[in-house]
Amino acid sequence: MKPRYERPGVADGSTFLSFLRCEDSFDFAWHFHSEYELTLITAGSGTRYVGTTVERYLPGDLVLLGPELPHTYASAQRSEAAVTQFRHDFLGPGFFDLPQFGAIRRLLGGSSRGLSFGAVPPELSAAIAALPQLGPADQTVRLLDVLARLATAASTPVTGAGYAAAPSIVVRDRVDVVCRHLQETHTEPVQLEEIAALVHLTPTSFSRFFRRALGCTLTDYVNQLRVETASRLLTTTSLPITDVATRSGFRNLANFNRRFRELKSMRPTEYRAAHPAATLSAR
Repeated sequence: MKPRYERPGVADGSTFLSFLRCEDSFDFAWHFHSEYELTLITAGSGTRYVGTTVERYLPGDLVLLGPELPHTYASAQRSEAAVTQFRHDFLGPGFFDLPQFGAIRRLLGGSSRGLSFGAVPPELSAAIAALPQLGPADQTVRLLDVLARLATAASTPVTGAGYAAAPSIVVRDRVDVVCRHLQETHTEPVQLEEIAALVHLTPTSFSRFFRRALGCTLTDYVNQLRVETASRLLTTTSLPITDVATRSGFRNLANFNRRFRELKSMRPTEYRAAHPAATLSAR
């Protein structure tokens, strides 16, 4: 139930790894590693989990995650991503301490909370997508160029200001037990007593623990999960709004509309209109 510690297996001793991840579905596999990770979604849609933040991903989604930041991607459909994992010293110890690389140094520092990039130029997306296909020398040059260009691109933090990556092992393990459980059960009623019991805490102690560790309340986090589930249903089905609310875990339509607007800055009907899907199902 706790996150898997993942270390890129680079047999040739290289300091980074670039690969294409293409699967029928991305399974929820909460993990972290000591490398930075640059991920560009090239096909498919699903849910991205980073720290305490839960967001829907679509083709073109681009994020840079700092070391030790727990994350995973989950989808029910075929998805594809170009992934590059690299160590801070992949170009040698102290390389990014040089004055001319100050912008990249600040970029990497900001990635401790994760960085999400909006619309980037098509040629930059193409350069990132092509990284797995290049030889080691060309990959190295291309990756440095990509980081230099991202350092001047608009970005926003992924996780909230209250979240700190990789707290103590005990805290992290408790949080990950809870996050995995909620990912599987958030559309059902969530009982504080039941969640607290998973990590052997009283409800009062658990509430304090969760807020200190994640910077948000349990209710806030569950609402994020439910709203993202609702977002998926709104764009992939033709279900009535009342059914979307119920299937996402909201038992009260007014509460659903309020929470959805808080997190998406628009009503569910507006979200559906703004995100038309090619194929809708009534299921």
